[in-house]
Amino acid sequence: MKALYKSGPHAGLELVDRPEPETGAHDVKIRVMTAGICGTDLHIEAYDEAAQAMINTPLVPGHEFYGEVVEVGSFAHGVKVGDRVSGEGHVVCGICRNCRAGRPHMCINVNSVGVQRDGAFAEYVVIPASNVYIHRDERITPLLGAIFDPFGNAVHTALQFPMVGEDVLITGAGPIGLMAAAVARHAGARNIAITDVSEQRLELARSMGVNLAINVSKQRVADAQKELGMREGFDFGMEMSGHKTALPEMIENMNHGGKISMLGLPSESIDINWGKVVTHMLTLKGIYGREIFETWYAMSAMLTTSDVLRERVASVVTDFIPATEWQDGFTAARGGHGGKVVLDWTVF
Repeated sequence: MKALYKSGPHAGLELVDRPEPETGAHDVKIRVMTAGICGTDLHIEAYDEAAQAMINTPLVPGHEFYGEVVEVGSFAHGVKVGDRVSGEGHVVCGICRNCRAGRPHMCINVNSVGVQRDGAFAEYVVIPASNVYIHRDERITPLLGAIFDPFGNAVHTALQFPMVGEDVLITGAGPIGLMAAAVARHAGARNIAITDVSEQRLELARSMGVNLAINVSKQRVADAQKELGMREGFDFGMEMSGHKTALPEMIENMNHGGKISMLGLPSESIDINWGKVVTHMLTLKGIYGREIFETWYAMSAMLTTSDVLRERVASVVTDFIPATEWQDGFTAARGGHGGKVVLDWTVF
């Protein structure tokens, strides 16, 4: 099979022929149709410090995907050949305290597809049957199915706290921030403001239904509050950027009792005003991945019952590129100006 392969501890990937993965008794083999490029994949391709800390080579990366089941292990249940599926990328141990308590998304022994085990930048990928999510509605297209993983991050972050009638601030209009904005509008937020420095991404954000898209290289969030006619701070914040200035500015613009979900991963230490966190009684909650599989059911329900939300989420995919031209896809994703980049693996 064709696969994007990192042969050793160095920068770069190669599109090469690799043996098809073997299907274990509890596994399924999936013919990959579409696969999204994630920030993690950019780290892996560059083999920077973040990648060096999380992967072992050789490796086939890729963890956001949609495909068709072509083989089912002898002990695998609930999945059949021909099912159209996406995969939950966090393979959990099943025996730690959190797993046994029904909190597998908090597994302390998680093993990630495309990070610690071979992934979906290939014609075929093998994952445990328990990690398969079957799409039973044809409105979930291969492009939508490919971004269920990052859409799940957005939904997990957005649904942490009530949003009906609330004023919401999102920092970072990357693909996940854009999808979080669409979810916030769907969930009944009042004012939604989103920040970035890319005018292209801010324009995409406007199509998600936000009230105000703020270029923080030109305007401060406090000024945006006045533009929205807000008398108090934001009720709910979603920090999606990981930028060192985003969380401190968000905290300065929260109402007393405000709640913040943090998905963005900072690359350096962030100095924040803990006095304000205490005296304003703010809640900060870290978010990682998706709730397995509660978030997946919420995603499917929202996308299949709202044409508007489905169209907005689908529009986050701005580049659909043949896997043979994967370098162009990585360049587009690394540019940080568009939306989601998805590779087409049906070209072989």
